[in-house]
Amino acid sequence: MSSIKGSDVKKVVVACDAGMGSSVLLTTQLRGSLGKYGVSVEHAPVDRIPEDADLVLTQEGLAARARTRVPGTVVKGFRMFLGDPVFTEVESAIRDGGTLAD
Repeated sequence: MSSIKGSDVKKVVVACDAGMGSSVLLTTQLRGSLGKYGVSVEHAPVDRIPEDADLVLTQEGLAARARTRVPGTVVKGFRMFLGDPVFTEVESAIRDGGTLAD
């Protein structure tokens, strides 16, 4: 199990596989909400997640693949592209210095 303090998160990667555009929209949304804390948000295919990612957000069904791509990096799976509690958890941890774990 990996963990990271929210204050140490500088790069979030939204990883996808389907190519339907929903993850790109999520990336844009998260840039707005996390950018004010000095966090960059990028989009990448799950099989090409950059190794310098501090935190990876991906659909629950892709989380295991993401963990094999970047072992030791926190991978948070979500169910819904809009309004998923994971996004609130991530922003709160970054804002308040809490810990994120997968």
